[in-house]
Amino acid sequence: LLCEIDLDKLSEELKKELEDTQQGQKRVKLLKRLDVIEAFRLSGNRPEWMILDVIPVIPPDIRPMVQLDGGRFATSDLNDLYRRVINRNNRLKKLLELNAPDIIIRNEKRMLQEAVDALIDNGRRGRPVTGPNNRALKSLSDMLKGKQGRFRQNLLGKRVDYSGRSVIVVGPELKMYQCGLPKEMALELFKPFVMKRLVETGVTGNIKSARKMVERANPEVWDALEVVIKGHPVMLNRAPTLHRLGIQAFEPVLVEGRAIKLHPLACTAFNADFDGDQMAVHVPLSAEAQAEARLLMLAANNLLKPSDGKPVTVPTQDMILGSYYLTMDKDGEPGEGKVFSTVDEATMAYDEGYIGLHSKIKVRMTKEINGEKVSQLVETTLGKIIFNTPIPQDLGFVDRSDPANAFKLEVDFLVNKKTLGKIIDKCIKVHGVNVSSQVLDAIKAQGYKYSTKSGITVAVCDAVIPPYKAELLKEADAKIDKISANYNLGLISNSERSQKVIKVWEKCTNDVASGLKDNLGKYNPIYMMVDSGARGSDSQLRQLAGMRGLIANTSGKVIEVPIRANYREGLNVLEYFISSRGARKGLADTALRTADSGYLTRRLVDVSQDVIIREEDCHCHDGIEVYDIMEGKELIESLQERLTGRFLLEDLTDENGEVIMSKDKMMSEADAKIVADVVNARENPADRKIKIRSLLTCESEHGVCIKCYGSNLATGKPVTVGEAVGIIAAQSIGEPGTQLTMRTFHTGGVASSQDITQGLPRVEELFEARKPKTLAILSEIDGRLSFREIKRNEHIVITNDETGDEKSYLIPYGYRKKFNVDTDENGNPIYVKKGTALTEGSPNPHDILAINGVHAVHDYLIKEVQRTYRMQGVDINDKHIEVIVRQMMRKLKVEEPGSTHFLPGEQVEKVDFTIEMRKAKQECEAKGEEFIEPVCEPVLLGITKASLATNSFMSAASFQETTRVLTDAAIKGKVDNLMGLKENVIIGKLLPSGTGMRCYSEVENERVYTASTESEEEINN
Repeated sequence: LLCEIDLDKLSEELKKELEDTQQGQKRVKLLKRLDVIEAFRLSGNRPEWMILDVIPVIPPDIRPMVQLDGGRFATSDLNDLYRRVINRNNRLKKLLELNAPDIIIRNEKRMLQEAVDALIDNGRRGRPVTGPNNRALKSLSDMLKGKQGRFRQNLLGKRVDYSGRSVIVVGPELKMYQCGLPKEMALELFKPFVMKRLVETGVTGNIKSARKMVERANPEVWDALEVVIKGHPVMLNRAPTLHRLGIQAFEPVLVEGRAIKLHPLACTAFNADFDGDQMAVHVPLSAEAQAEARLLMLAANNLLKPSDGKPVTVPTQDMILGSYYLTMDKDGEPGEGKVFSTVDEATMAYDEGYIGLHSKIKVRMTKEINGEKVSQLVETTLGKIIFNTPIPQDLGFVDRSDPANAFKLEVDFLVNKKTLGKIIDKCIKVHGVNVSSQVLDAIKAQGYKYSTKSGITVAVCDAVIPPYKAELLKEADAKIDKISANYNLGLISNSERSQKVIKVWEKCTNDVASGLKDNLGKYNPIYMMVDSGARGSDSQLRQLAGMRGLIANTSGKVIEVPIRANYREGLNVLEYFISSRGARKGLADTALRTADSGYLTRRLVDVSQDVIIREEDCHCHDGIEVYDIMEGKELIESLQERLTGRFLLEDLTDENGEVIMSKDKMMSEADAKIVADVVNARENPADRKIKIRSLLTCESEHGVCIKCYGSNLATGKPVTVGEAVGIIAAQSIGEPGTQLTMRTFHTGGVASSQDITQGLPRVEELFEARKPKTLAILSEIDGRLSFREIKRNEHIVITNDETGDEKSYLIPYGYRKKFNVDTDENGNPIYVKKGTALTEGSPNPHDILAINGVHAVHDYLIKEVQRTYRMQGVDINDKHIEVIVRQMMRKLKVEEPGSTHFLPGEQVEKVDFTIEMRKAKQECEAKGEEFIEPVCEPVLLGITKASLATNSFMSAASFQETTRVLTDAAIKGKVDNLMGLKENVIIGKLLPSGTGMRCYSEVENERVYTASTESEEEINN
C-alpha cells in the first residue's frame, strides 16, 4: 500500500485543497498531513521504510543478565520483551506450516504486533506489559526517557575519577587562592603523579614498586607529594551548583585530619556554611586543563558576580563586626585628646593600656609629596588607623585633588556591610583583582582579630523592652473595644471590623518597633550586630524586644489576634501555637520553592545554551530604547545601570554636533552617568530615552556579537569571542530563584480584590509566555474612551474619530476598570493609545505582540522580570533577560509562503527564513519568474516550547518528549550541525565555546607548560 503512494501528486492535491479551505478543524488537519508528506518528500525518505520487517537486537552488554546468590537469575526487562517477540514469531511460523485456520493466524499476527509495540514503546498502545510484580516493563523508549534515561543519566551526567569529597571546615589562615586538602585524600588523588615523581627521582626503580610504596605511605612518598602538588590547582565544587561560581580552582595546601579547609570569603559564592556541608574535589589532569583552572577559575580571579558585576567576596559576619568595631568612636574613652608623634607610638600606648581603640586622639602622619616629606596632625581614632593600614588610599572616598585632604584617611566613617561592599567594589575597579584579593585577606584577618578582642556577645538582658510598650498596648485595646462596640450596634460590617482591627494592630506593632533601636543604645551588642549587618535584621530585633505582631495563616489571610509578647517575655500557649503555624509554612514553602526554581533553571539553560559570542560586530542598524524603569513613584532600575557596560546605537551629540559619547566606546559607570544625565535633562519626559545596541536586535547568524552584548560582568571588560553568554544568563536568572517568594500576596481587605502573582510563579509565567491569571484587557486602537451598556453588560468603547474605527470591550465579572470616568478633571475626553490597559491586571504578552509589535513585547518582558526580582532585592543585569527573550522570539510564523518552499502556518527560525528567501529569489531569477514575497509574523514562544523548537534534535531529545522528537527527526531526515553546547556534550566532543572555539584551537601548547610551572612568588605578585 505504502509503496504505491505518489508523494508529489499527493502534495499538489493537498495544497489545492488548502487554498479552498480557509479555517476550522479541517485546515488544521490538512496542514498536519501536508507537513508529514513534505517531510518525506524533501528528506528523500520513503513511507514504506517506516515499517520494520526485521527487528534489530541491542548488544547484550546493555541488557545484562546477572546470577543472584540463590542461583536464580535477574535479567533486564528488555530480555523479557525480546523473548515474547521470539516466542510469538516462532508460534506463528508453526501455525503457518500447519495451515491453521485464518482466524487463529490473524489472532497470532495481532499478538506478535502487540509484542513488537511493547518492545519499542511499552504502554503507548493499550495496557502496558507488566512483569512479575505488576510493574510495567521498561521498553526501548523508556531507556532513553526521563531523568534516569540514557540521555540525562549517561550522556549529559558523567561520573569522573580523580575526585573525592569530604566535610568542609573553616580555614581563616588560608590565602584567597588556597584551600586545605587532607593528606590521605591528596595522596589518593595525585597517586599517578607521585608514582611518576618517585621513579623520576630514582627513589624506586619501577612503577610497580612505586605503587607499593604509595600504598604503604612511606616517608619518601610525602616528600614527593609536597613537590607534586606545588602549582597544581584543584577544583572545589559544592552541590547544588547554581551558577558558575559553584566550581572554583584553588592551590592545595596539605593539612592533617580528614576535612577540606575552605577560605571563609569563598563561602558566599559556594553558598556554603560549616554546619556539616560537604564539597567535592576534582583534579585537572592535562596541562591545558591546569592552565585553564589557574588562569580562568582561580578563586582569587573570581571576585565579581556574573549576574550583576558586584563583588561576591564581601566579608561576612565576624569580619564585618570586627571592622565595624574598629571604626567606631566613643566619647569619654581613656586617653581622649592625647597627641602622638607617630602611629607606632599610638599603637604602643594602646598596647600598654593608656588609650582605647575608640579614643579620639591626634596623630602626626608623614607623607612624601613631590619628593618632599610633609607631616600633619590628623584627628582620628587608633581603630580607624588600623583599619586603613591595608586599604589603598586612592579609592575615591576622599577628594585627593584638594590639598587639605592630603592626610585624611580613606575610610573615615563607620564601616558596615554596605560600605564594605563599596570599598571592595572600588578597590577592584581601581586596582584590579590581585591587589584586591590581598586587601580582602587583610580585612579578613583584622576583622576576626578585633571581633574577638571586642568581646561582643549576646545575653538575654541585651534585648531591652521599650518602657512605652505597655502604654501602646493599652491604647490599642481601647480602640479595639470601640470598634467592637460599633460592630455590635450594627454600624459597620464584619469585613470592615476585621480590616479596622488589623489596621490598629499593625500601627501598634510599628509604633513599638519604631523606637526600639534608639532605646537600645549605640554600644548594645545586639544593636551593633544588626546595625553593622553582621547578623540579624530589624524584624528579628522587633520580635526579640518589641512584639511579634500579626501572623498570617496558611492561606495568607491575617489572623486578627496578634502576638503581644516578644521572645524576651516569652509567648503563652495560644501565641506559641499560632506562631508555630507560620514557621511550618515557611519550611514547607522553602522545600517546594527549591524544586520549582531548579526546574526553571533547567528550562532556561536548555533554551539559551547555544547563545555564544561568535563575532566582533554584526553591523546591525537597530537597538532597543532604554530609560528609567519606574513603578509608580519608585525607581526600580535607573538609566545609568542600564547603560553601564553597553554600546550606544548612534553617537550622542550636543546641540553643536560635538560628540559626547561615541558609539564605538563601551560605557563605563562614569560614562553611563554622563549619558544618563544628558538624557534625563531633556524637557519632554517622552524624550528621556536613548537607543543602545542590544542582543534582541543582534543580527549574527548563530549566537551574538560583542558590540550587542557589551561588557563581561565578571571582569568589567568587553566580552570575548567564545563566551557562553546563554548559560551565564540562565544561571544568573535561575540562581536567585530560590530567594524569590512563592506566595501570591493577598493585599488586605477589599481595596484591591485581585491577587497579583509575584515572585517565582510570576517569573515563570513571563518566561513561559502564559496568559496571566488576572488578565488586563488592552485597547487595540488609538482613540477616545467612552462607556456604553450593550445587552445589559457594561462595555468600554474606544472610538478613533479620524479613521472612524470603533472597538468595544466587554468587562467580565470581577474585573476592575482602570478608568472609572470618561473625562479628565477639566471635562475633556480621555484619549488612550493602542496597547493601553483598560482593566487592572497583567497584560498577556501575546496581545502586546499583536497590538504594539516586537519592541513593545521586548520592553514589557524585560521590565516585568526586572520588577519581580528587584522587589525581592535581587539585582540582575538587563542583558541576561535579553538573552532569554531573544531565544523566545527567534521564530517567525509563515502566513503566505509566496515563492518559498514553506508551508502556511509553519514556524521557522529567522536565520532559515532569510536563507530560504535568498534561495527562492535566485531560483525565480533563474527561471525568469516573478518573485512573490512571503508574509510572516513574529511569534513569541514560551521557554519550554522554544527549547523543543530548536534546530538541534539532540538537544531537544535530551530535554523533554524524547520519543516524539526522535521520530520527528527520523521522518524529516534531520541533520544536527552541533552548534550548541548540549549536542557536543552528548557525543563527547569539545564544547564550541570558551577555549574550545575554533579560533583558539590553533593555539600551541608551549605557553601552557610555562603557565603551570610558574613559581609561587610570581603568582603572589
